[in-house]
Amino acid sequence: MSSTSHDASMDSYRDLYEQFHWNVPAEFNIADVCCARWAREKSRIAIHYEDDAGVMATLTYAELQKKANCLSNLLRTHGIGRGDRVAIILPQRAETAVAHIACFQLGAVAMPLSILFGPDALEYRLQNSEAAVAIVDHAALANLMEIRANCPELRHVIAVDCKSSGTLDWHAEIGNASSVHQRVRTHASDPAILIYTSGTTGAPKGALLPHSAIIGNLTGFVASQNWFPQPGDVFWSPADWAWTGGLMDALLPTLYFGKPIVGYRGRFSAETAFHLLEKYAVTNTFLFPTALKMMMKAVPKPRDKYQLKLRAIMSAGEAVGDAVFNWGQSALGITINEMFGQTEMNYIVGNSAQKWPAKPGSMGRPYPGHQVAVVNDEGKVVNAGEIGEVAVNRYDIHGHPDPVFFIEYWKNPQATKEKYVGDWCRTGDLASADQDGYLWYQGRADDMFKAAGYRIGPSEIENCLVKHPAVANAAVVPKPDVERGNIVKAFVVLTPGTERDPALDQRLIAELQAHVRGKLAPYEYPKEIEIVDQLPMTTTGKLQRRILRLLEQERAQEAAKL
Repeated sequence: MSSTSHDASMDSYRDLYEQFHWNVPAEFNIADVCCARWAREKSRIAIHYEDDAGVMATLTYAELQKKANCLSNLLRTHGIGRGDRVAIILPQRAETAVAHIACFQLGAVAMPLSILFGPDALEYRLQNSEAAVAIVDHAALANLMEIRANCPELRHVIAVDCKSSGTLDWHAEIGNASSVHQRVRTHASDPAILIYTSGTTGAPKGALLPHSAIIGNLTGFVASQNWFPQPGDVFWSPADWAWTGGLMDALLPTLYFGKPIVGYRGRFSAETAFHLLEKYAVTNTFLFPTALKMMMKAVPKPRDKYQLKLRAIMSAGEAVGDAVFNWGQSALGITINEMFGQTEMNYIVGNSAQKWPAKPGSMGRPYPGHQVAVVNDEGKVVNAGEIGEVAVNRYDIHGHPDPVFFIEYWKNPQATKEKYVGDWCRTGDLASADQDGYLWYQGRADDMFKAAGYRIGPSEIENCLVKHPAVANAAVVPKPDVERGNIVKAFVVLTPGTERDPALDQRLIAELQAHVRGKLAPYEYPKEIEIVDQLPMTTTGKLQRRILRLLEQERAQEAAKL
C-alpha cells in the first residue's frame, strides 16, 4: 500500500473512531480490574515465568491476589499508605506484578525503576520522588545499597531472593503477613504510577499517572493487538516492565483482560524470542523494531523452524521500515501494527491491520477516543501535508475528557504547564498528516532520540560525562546506525592541561565510556566519543546539538556512498 492510496472497502476506521465513547467510573482502581476480578477463578493463569538459568514458575490470578494482599499489609505495617511512593526495582518476574497490585490497592504510588540504572540514576529518582520503600532483587541491590545513605526518605528496602544488612527479606515478611486485605477506595483520577522520563534539558521528569490511564491505553492496545483478547490469547514482550512500553503496553493491559503474560529474565536474542513464542504458544507480542530486525536476520523463515501461534505484533519506538514490514507479512503472515505514544499520554496513534489498512512507514491514525492532530506553535491545526508537532487534546471528539493523560510532572509545575498549548498536549515529535488522517513522522522537535529502542535524553549523559575530571563540556547526539537506528555519540571538550596523544586519547575514551556505564544505564553509555576543541554554541551560550546531529547525518550519508 503506497502512502497515497487508500482502500476504503477494507476500512472500518471512521465508524470505529466516531462511534467510540469513554466510560470512566468515578471510583476506580487498577488492582480491581487487573487482578481482583479474575482471582475468583482459582486456576486462571496470570504469569508464566522463565529465566536463562532454566528456572520456571506459573502464578495464577488467585495467587497473585493473595501475595499482593500480604505485601499490602506488610507495607501498611511500615507506615505506607495513600500517595506514598514505592520504588519497584525489579525485572520481569512475578514479584514485579505482585508489587504493583499491592501498591495500587493500598492507594500508594508504584514507581518502577530499571534494574539497569546505575547508582547516580537511582539516587536522583529516589531522592526526587522521596520514595519511602524500595523493592529490589540481586540485579540492582548493590547499586541501591551504595546510595541508600543519600536517600533519607527511603525507610525500608525489601530484598527478593537476596540479602544485605538492613534489608527486609521478601519471603519471610510476606510469609508472616495476613493474606486478607481491604482495598483502599480510590478515584479514577487518583495517582497510581510515577515513571521518570529522560529530558533533553535538566534532570529527568517524573510523569505521575492516574488509575484511569490504564483505561486510556485500552483502545490502542486492543486495536494494535488485532482485537485482544481472543480465546487462548497469551502475551509476551521483551520490553522491560519498568518502562511504559513494558508496563502499560504489555503487563497491565494483559492482566486487565485476565490473560496470561510470559515474563522472561535474561538477555534478548532472536533464538530466545522464537523459543518463548513457540513454547508458550504466544499469540500477541510487542517487539521493538531493533528486536524484529535481529529476528529477521537470524531466522529469515521462522515458520520452517518453529510452530508459532502468533496472530498480532505491535511495534513502537522507531520506524519499522519496509524490510521488516514486508518480512512480517511474508515470513510470519502478520502485518505489523506500528504504534506511537509517550509516557505522559500513551498509545494514542497507530494501526490495526484487520480494521484499517496499514501504510508502511506511517505512524498510523489516532486510536478511538483520542483527538490527535498536527499543530503549530500556537496550537492551531495545520493543513494536510504540512509539518507540525503531534499533539493530543484533553477532550475526545465528543467533548469528553480523555483518560489517557498524566496528572503532572512530579514537583515540576513549570514543565507541566509548558507541555500544553491550550487544550493540546504537545509530544515534542514532528509529523505531517495525509488526507486519510495517517501521520508521517518527521523527527523530534527537541533533542530526544531513540537508540536500539531506548528513549535517550542527552542531558543526563552529558552531566555524567562532565563529572569526569578530564571533561570540560560534552554534547550527546544520535549517530545513525543501520542495526540500531542510532547509537549514542558524545562530543567532549577536555579540561585545560589534559595530556593528549592518540594512545592517551583512546585510553581516555575507554575510561569515559566505563565512567558513564558505571553510573547510568548500560544503553546510555556513548558507544562513540569524539574529542573536539569546542562545541557549537549560540551567542547566549546555549548548546546547539542540532549542528552536531546534522554533522553525523552527513557523515553517515558519505560513508554509505563508499
